[in-house]
Amino acid sequence: QLQLVESGGGLVQPGGSLRLSCAASGFALNSYTIAWFRQAPGKEREGVSCITRDGGSTNYADSVKDRFTISRDNAKNTVYLQMNSLKPEDTAVYYCAALTFCQTAFGLVVTIESDIDYWGQGTQVAVSS
Repeated sequence: QLQLVESGGGLVQPGGSLRLSCAASGFALNSYTIAWFRQAPGKEREGVSCITRDGGSTNYADSVKDRFTISRDNAKNTVYLQMNSLKPEDTAVYYCAALTFCQTAFGLVVTIESDIDYWGQGTQVAVSS
C-alpha cells in the first residue's frame, strides 16, 4: 500500500518543541519533494515548509521561518519537521505530502494541488498552556 504516515504530534506548552515525522511506505520517498502543510480549525490549509529530493534546498513560510526546520533521511524513507518556539497559532493538523513543485513567494509556501501524488492522514499539534 502506497502511503505517507505522520507521527509526533501532541500537546505542548508555548515555547516548547515537537518533532514531526513523515514516513513513506510502498514507494521511495527520495523520488519526491516533500512538503508539510497545516490546517487550523476554520482556516484554509497552508504550506509550512518543503524539502527537495536530495535535501539540498528547503523553503519555509515566513510564519515559521527560524523556528521550524525540515530535514530528511532518505535511507529511512522519512522526512522530519522540527518545531521549536511553538506558539498557540501553530495549533493545527499537520500533513505531509509528496509532490514535485514547491516554492516560496511573498512569504508563503506555494504548491500545485494537482501536482501532489500522496497525502498523509495528518497529526494534531496543539500549543496551549
